[in-house]
Amino acid sequence: MTETQVKTAHPKGLWVLFGTEMWERFNFYGMRTLLVLFLVNSLMMKEEDASLIYGGFLGLCYLTPMLGGFISDRFFGNRNCIMLGGLMMAVGQLMLFTSASVFGENLGLATTIMYSGLGVIIFGNGFFKPNISSMVGSLYPKQEKSKLDTAFTIFYMGINLGAFLGQFICPLIGDVKSSGGIRDIHAFKWGFLAAAIAMLIGTLVFYFLKNKYVVTPEGKPLGGLPSKNESSDYEEGEAQTAVFTPKALFVSVLAFIGMFLLFHFSVDGDNVVKTIIYPIIYASGITLAGLILSDSSLTKVERDRIIVIYIISFFIIFFWAAFEQAGSSLTFIADYQTDRNFFGWPMPASMVQIFNGLFVVALAVPFSMLWDKLRAKDSEPISPVKLALGLLLIAVSFFMIATQVKDLGTSGLLAIKWLILLYLLNTCAELCLSPIGLSLVGKLSPRRFSSLLYGVFFLSNASGYALAGTLGSILPATGDKFNKAKELGIDLQAVLDKKVVPTAEQLQLLDKNQIMDHNPIFVGFEIHNLFEFFMVFVVLTGVAAVVLFALTPFLKKMMHGVR
Repeated sequence: MTETQVKTAHPKGLWVLFGTEMWERFNFYGMRTLLVLFLVNSLMMKEEDASLIYGGFLGLCYLTPMLGGFISDRFFGNRNCIMLGGLMMAVGQLMLFTSASVFGENLGLATTIMYSGLGVIIFGNGFFKPNISSMVGSLYPKQEKSKLDTAFTIFYMGINLGAFLGQFICPLIGDVKSSGGIRDIHAFKWGFLAAAIAMLIGTLVFYFLKNKYVVTPEGKPLGGLPSKNESSDYEEGEAQTAVFTPKALFVSVLAFIGMFLLFHFSVDGDNVVKTIIYPIIYASGITLAGLILSDSSLTKVERDRIIVIYIISFFIIFFWAAFEQAGSSLTFIADYQTDRNFFGWPMPASMVQIFNGLFVVALAVPFSMLWDKLRAKDSEPISPVKLALGLLLIAVSFFMIATQVKDLGTSGLLAIKWLILLYLLNTCAELCLSPIGLSLVGKLSPRRFSSLLYGVFFLSNASGYALAGTLGSILPATGDKFNKAKELGIDLQAVLDKKVVPTAEQLQLLDKNQIMDHNPIFVGFEIHNLFEFFMVFVVLTGVAAVVLFALTPFLKKMMHGVR
C-alpha cells in the first residue's frame, strides 16, 4: 500500500464500529416501527397516549447518553459501556417480547413488563450511543480530522443500513394482517424477538473484533478504562481534566430544579409523560449546558466552540420534532388514511418507514462524495450551512405533504407515493444534518469533554423527540375515526365542530373506541384537519432554517477556523 493510500484510507476500526452500530440500529428501529401500533392494538391505549409514550421513550433514550458519557469518561471506558449497553438493550427487547406474549391473559402485567422493557432499553442506549460515536472521532489523528464529515457519513450509512433491515424484517413478521385486513395482534412479539437477536449479534461483533481493529492511530487499544488511556490527541497546552467547583455544581442542581418546575407547571393535563418526563429532558439539557461552561479550565476558543455546539443543538430540536413523526403520527396516517398498495402488494403500515433507511443507504455515499468534491475545490459549505439546508429541506417535505392531504376530507386516501417522496426529502435533509452534526461535535469538542458533549448533542435529539411526542399527540381525527363513529350512529364532524353536544352514552362509546370528542389544541390554536397539522411542522422548521442561515457568519467566527 502506498503512502498516499495510507493517508486517504479509513481505518478498519471504522468498519467494526459500522457493523456494531448497524445491528444496534436494526434492534432499535425495528422495535420502533411496531411500538405505537402495539400500544394501541394490543395494550389498548389511545393514539394520543401512544404518541406521548413514543416521544418520551425516544427522548429518554437520548437523555441517558449524558449519564453514559459521564460514566464512560470517569469509570468504565467506551468499550465496557458499549458491551453493557448492548446486552441491556437485548434484555429490554426480550421483555417487550414477553409483554407481547402475555397481554391476552393479563393486560395489566403486560403493560408493566412493557414499561420495564422500555426502561431497560433506555438505560442500555445511554451506555451504548455516546461511546460508539465518540470512538469514531478518536480513530483519526489530528492531521486527518478534516475526514470526519466523510467518516461520519459512512458511519451513518451503517446506522441506516441497520434501520432498513430492522424496518423491513420486524414489520414483515410482527405486523401481520389477514387477507380480510384484520391485524394479528399476537404477531408483534416476533418483531421484538428479531430486534433482540440483532442486538446480541451487534454486541458479539464488537466483542470479538475490538482488540484487533478498534485502536488509536498509533495502534493502541481505544476506549479502555480511563485510568489506562494514553491519548496523544490533546492540543498543546490543552487541559486534560475538567474543573467544576462545588459552587458550580450546587448552582446546577438549583437550576435543574427551577427549570423542571418551570416546564412542569407550563404544561396542562395530568399525563405523567408530559408533566414529568418531558420537563426532566428539557431541564437536563439546559442545566448540563450551563455546567460545562462553568469549567474554570476552559479557554476562550474552547468556550466559543462549545457555544456553537449549543446553538446548533437548539436548532436540531426542531428538525427531530418533525422527522420523528415517522414513528407516531405518520405511522397512524399510513395505517388509517393511506392507500398502501405498493406494486400490487398491501405494504404493512409499520413498514412504510423503511424508505428512510433505504434512501440513506442509497444516498450516503453520493453525499459523502459531494462533500469531498466540494472540499477539493475549496467550496464546501461550513457545517452550520449544511445543517440549515437540512432544516429547509424538511420544511419543504412537510409543505408538500400538507398540500396533498388538504382536500382528502374524511374518507379520501393518500397515495403511498407521497409518503415515499416525503421520506426521500427527509433523508436528504437528514444527510445534511445528522452526520454533519455528529462530525461537528467531534471537531469542536475539547478532548476532556468528548463523550459528555456527545451526550449534550444527543440531549438536543432528546428534546426534539419529546417535542415530537407532544406534536404527534395533536394529530386530528383520521378517516377511520369518522367511519367508526358513523357505525356507532354519531356524527363525529358535528361533534368536533361543536354543532352537536354528545350525550353521556355517546361520550362513553367514543372513549371506548379511542375517538377524541374534540379537536386538539397547540399553543392556543385548534387543529381542525391534517393540513393544519402538517403546517405546524412547516412553520417550525422553516423559521428555524431561516434563522440558522442568518446566524452562519457569527457561528463561523466562533468556530475559530474549524469548518
